[in-house]
Amino acid sequence: MLVLSMVTGPLASAYDRVTGKPFASRSEVIAQKGMAATSQPLATQVALDILKQGGSAVDAAIAANAMLGLVEPTGAGIGGDLFAMVWDAEAQKLVGLNASGRSPRQLTAEVFAEKGLNTIPKSGPLTVSVPGAVDGWFELHKKFGKLPMTTLLTPAIEYAREGFPVSELIAHYWQVNTARIGHFEGFAQTFLINGKPPQKGDIFKNPGLAATYEKIATGGRDAFYKGDIARIIDAYMKEQGGFLSYQDLASHSSEWVEPVSANYRGYDVWELPPNGQGIAALQILNILERYDIEGMGFNSADYIHTFVEAKKLAFEDRAKFYADPAFNDIPVDWLISKPYAAERQQMIDPKRAATRVDAGIYEGDTVYLTVADSEGNMVSLIQSNYRGMGSGMTPPGLGFVLQSRGELFTLQKGHFNEYRPGKRPFHTIIPAFVTRNAKPVLSFGVMGGGTQPQMHAQIIVNILDFGMNVQEAGDAPRILHSGSSSPTGALMRDGGYVSLESGFSEQVQRTLMNRGHRLQRTVGAFGGYQAIAWDAQKKVYIGASESRKDGQAAGY
Repeated sequence: MLVLSMVTGPLASAYDRVTGKPFASRSEVIAQKGMAATSQPLATQVALDILKQGGSAVDAAIAANAMLGLVEPTGAGIGGDLFAMVWDAEAQKLVGLNASGRSPRQLTAEVFAEKGLNTIPKSGPLTVSVPGAVDGWFELHKKFGKLPMTTLLTPAIEYAREGFPVSELIAHYWQVNTARIGHFEGFAQTFLINGKPPQKGDIFKNPGLAATYEKIATGGRDAFYKGDIARIIDAYMKEQGGFLSYQDLASHSSEWVEPVSANYRGYDVWELPPNGQGIAALQILNILERYDIEGMGFNSADYIHTFVEAKKLAFEDRAKFYADPAFNDIPVDWLISKPYAAERQQMIDPKRAATRVDAGIYEGDTVYLTVADSEGNMVSLIQSNYRGMGSGMTPPGLGFVLQSRGELFTLQKGHFNEYRPGKRPFHTIIPAFVTRNAKPVLSFGVMGGGTQPQMHAQIIVNILDFGMNVQEAGDAPRILHSGSSSPTGALMRDGGYVSLESGFSEQVQRTLMNRGHRLQRTVGAFGGYQAIAWDAQKKVYIGASESRKDGQAAGY
């Protein structure tokens, strides 16, 4: 069973809940037949409805993702990409899907040079790459679906046409994104009400998205990539000075990939290989496993210092090596190996923060959801527009915004992640999964850009080292290190800075500063977690959805 014994030691006095769990904002959700955990309650309810109709976990995940594209456009939508891992109960195997899109084939590096750009913009037409989410839905459905796509998309279509009340946190980010990209043509007509972003509780309708979903439901993935939708995107991008074309959309395909793993204290933690950043979590865990983390204690300077220094090392490799494997020979096995972790650990000074580290030398705002069904299938799925509502490019009448993933290339010559036409950019969104003895244990993820590998590692440590349950592991205060070197070419030269959520003691913070860490307050940057655990002994699912989002875990 995944949930270990209760935390002991200096934190014991902090227990003020009847159940003895100091960090949990609520109890875990426990159910037998099915479970869904998403970042918006209406999407969770849609997933449960699909499960109760006899749909598979994948069916419910697709329905929930479509719903999130409507109710949480600040993090998701069919203008973005998708990654997933599925535990196939029949085959007793974990499979992975990379449904990320490639850069426009007509957009060359010379275009950026001609415009005097040294980096790729954060919004606008030059940031847009092919949206892979819809093809990802159909690839997943082809392999694991039970109900027709018309059934799966009907709830989102009805809500889009009739309207839904906007939830609190999403309303906040809607306003933030409107200030950032609301000036682009088509955005206001699609996403604003009387020229303003919707407020909490406002009823929002998206008839354009309803019509788009109907075309996809009846016409399949080709309705998106080869039909009227693709033609509208092509024409709009040309008008906006962009390069994403009908040909780019028509030639898109997803890729089934083998997940990779590292063992942490007897549990196999699984991530997808690059072009995503998932293996950074494995690199962090491999280093942490070499320490007595439990003995250090959760609220300790030793643990936080060790975690941050391990993260710096992993992210230096992330900056150098993580990119599209179709263009580079990426040494994944070496990067996630135990001997390499032992080598990297030697670089950590237990009493002093590193201001810069080197990568190894090799020779040779997002939504996350998870669903589980009565047959034992489990889905770990993450999907995003990047930067909240993406590029701002909003084709007329379609009801969605195109992603800005192209921003994550670098224009640095010779870099693994150097911009090339038809190349997948470095990706931040990563689903995760845990098995033990080749059996499913936990499907989880933490949305939130570069925070994700850090939070994946912290969830595992919270459960396996500090004995937290799956709800408490997500609600516990988090450690965030920022300022590492990046796949976009930025280099860490000053050690970056550490942000701690409230809950870590002032004494610990002073000790960290004495060790050379620069502490900086931040709000809203610590990610958003959902999880479903399987208790094989009791034959129940255990769900969690944390307090940092509008989300909900529910089962039946």
